[in-house]
Amino acid sequence: MTTPMTDTVYQSFQVPYRFPVSFTSGLFKPENPTFRDTLQGRDAGKLHRFVCIVDDGVAEACPTLLEDIQTYVGTHSKQIQLARAPVVVPGGESVKNDDELREHLHQIVVDTRLDRHAYVVAIGGGALLDTVGFVAATAHRGIRHVRIPTTVLAQNDSGVGVKNGVNRYGQKNYLGTFAPPYAVLNDYDFIQALPDRDKISGMAEAVKVALIRDQCFFDWLEKHHSKLANFDADAMQYMIRRCAELHMHQIGHGGDPFETGSARPLDFGHWAAHRLETLTRYNLRHGEAVAIGLALDSRYSVLANHLSAGADERICRLLKRLGFNLWDDALLSKNEANNWNILQGLSDFKEHLGGELCITLLSDIGTGVEVHQMDESRILNAIDWLDTRKLAVAA
Repeated sequence: MTTPMTDTVYQSFQVPYRFPVSFTSGLFKPENPTFRDTLQGRDAGKLHRFVCIVDDGVAEACPTLLEDIQTYVGTHSKQIQLARAPVVVPGGESVKNDDELREHLHQIVVDTRLDRHAYVVAIGGGALLDTVGFVAATAHRGIRHVRIPTTVLAQNDSGVGVKNGVNRYGQKNYLGTFAPPYAVLNDYDFIQALPDRDKISGMAEAVKVALIRDQCFFDWLEKHHSKLANFDADAMQYMIRRCAELHMHQIGHGGDPFETGSARPLDFGHWAAHRLETLTRYNLRHGEAVAIGLALDSRYSVLANHLSAGADERICRLLKRLGFNLWDDALLSKNEANNWNILQGLSDFKEHLGGELCITLLSDIGTGVEVHQMDESRILNAIDWLDTRKLAVAA
């Protein structure tokens, strides 16, 4: 019997990605060329069509925004064109659970006959950007997507990333794509219109990336905590930009931008945070849940002898000074089998990573370390530690 012969030819190619992340103010003031020039790109001689999807919370906080967009387009009508009037949709995490809305947004792309050289522009927080990015990435196998983040969390973290996703089957971001945006336009003016709670929430990602990548930035956050807690414009702008730069550097130079491996260094504190968001039915903002996750994993790092004793106190003190509450009763909830609900976050995280658990902890402030197992008793010990200090006030 003749052994079947196999002839294998390997296909190999590289696709470079490059997109601008601009920091500006007054993006839709007629005299500001940033938006127009971004859509023109290398095709300065063409008329560029786009649709604009706006977070309803942003539209309410900035009542002239829709008119400003149309005035801006009218001023630059030789270069850019709205395919239809701006569309206002709900924002917040619930948008990522809304199948009817996603279908509606896809229908808008169809009805306006957008091609792959047109643009889908999203103005809003991270949840809206994730949803619209998913729609853009899956229509025509990819329409150019421009993100205009309006929250601290979106400007300094999620908005500059390469992921899009929506929630499904009880899991956060279960459906999604790796599809870099065409451009990210950060307008500081949107930050001024945010409720205080959302300004604070976004700072968690700055603390996170400082903890795993930049001790000097952590020191800066400590030094300027009072200005940040009072939303000083200069301090907020520096915090946002530096945080965005660190996230961009990790994505661009960390060796795994599309997360084909198991390591997720930028997800420090997130295994518990994602679970807390689900357990609280998203009553906790993402950044609020991340702050608790950071405190939990910092304490665990000390218990596991990765991090020096006292560093966990220092980290929690900064988070408290910035305005975070480092406790939620969901940490102590159990399911019908009398198992701790929070521990399901490890299983969910492991599945999300591809079957191998890889958790980022701390070996020092500014330095992350990867581990492949978590001890349940230490996790519960860390939760008890947070419980005993939940009423403590930051000195």
